[in-house]
Amino acid sequence: MPIITSRRKVLIGTAATLAMPALVGRAWAQSPVKVAGVHASPVENAWNSRIHLAMQKAAEAGQIEYEFSEGVSATDYPRAMREYAEAGHQLVWGESYAVEREAREVAADYPDTAFLMGSSGGPQGDNFGVFGTRNHEAAYLAGMLAGRMSDSNVFGSVGGYPIPEVNLLINAFRMGVSEVNPDATFLNGFIGAWFDPAKAKEAAIAQIDAGADILFGERIGTADGAQERGVKAIGSLIDYTPRYPDTVFANAIWHYGPTIDAIVADINAGNPVGRDYTEYSFMKHGGNDLIYVAEMVPADAIPAMEQKRSDIQAGDFEVPIDAEEPA
Repeated sequence: MPIITSRRKVLIGTAATLAMPALVGRAWAQSPVKVAGVHASPVENAWNSRIHLAMQKAAEAGQIEYEFSEGVSATDYPRAMREYAEAGHQLVWGESYAVEREAREVAADYPDTAFLMGSSGGPQGDNFGVFGTRNHEAAYLAGMLAGRMSDSNVFGSVGGYPIPEVNLLINAFRMGVSEVNPDATFLNGFIGAWFDPAKAKEAAIAQIDAGADILFGERIGTADGAQERGVKAIGSLIDYTPRYPDTVFANAIWHYGPTIDAIVADINAGNPVGRDYTEYSFMKHGGNDLIYVAEMVPADAIPAMEQKRSDIQAGDFEVPIDAEEPA
């Protein structure tokens, strides 16, 4: 029975390398690692899109062969994982947040297949690795800019679910705001979905009506509400500024390439992959960074933020990780 998805695709790294400047010149002595991605959401979803793009780049560079399924429901998820393992993929990538127990059971049944799962739990055995999203450092820096830009001193945020990976991002944004604006107050809403732009927009408008004039958009759709009501917003994971040029002034970008590099190196070396790969999302590994439009922020807010970014990159400052649900 075929995997239920809206699209399946194979990308083999034989061409297009010249289109990826960051990867030009990288030589992979080993054969490409066969990777299967099991995406619960459409690959256009912000979080999935960052991973999907990094996988595509790795395939174009000859580092991996990449096949994926998207829109895989929780009921179909374990079966999709099994089908890819049975087909001989060396690495099955996925997101086990909604199927934590089932995903681990599948991995236990295929000890010769590597599994890398977005997870709030720890690694398991030699073949079940985990990772967490960590663009919180960039969110902190975005907060430092935002803290100098508000007229109301009320800052909003819209998230998907109150899981640790989301909570720490919103909390880091708040910490950055509070560093430069001790009078700041905060609003927050969770929409109970990973991809529902209409709900995110509705939540954003509710916060604007409650006084917020800058919003942190952990979910797609937040900037739509900000744009409609004429306030500013910050994007997360991807660059929203081209789509909302008068609204989004900064983006906390996530780069998944370093994580792919790390697990592929382990597979090629024959190392166990049952470890936590979250560290490769940190700024010191190039896993996240802030991009912003200088013309849209106060000039005197930039030096302190840039100094803090240099401190983070050098290891001289560590953004605290607060995974508790934001009040």
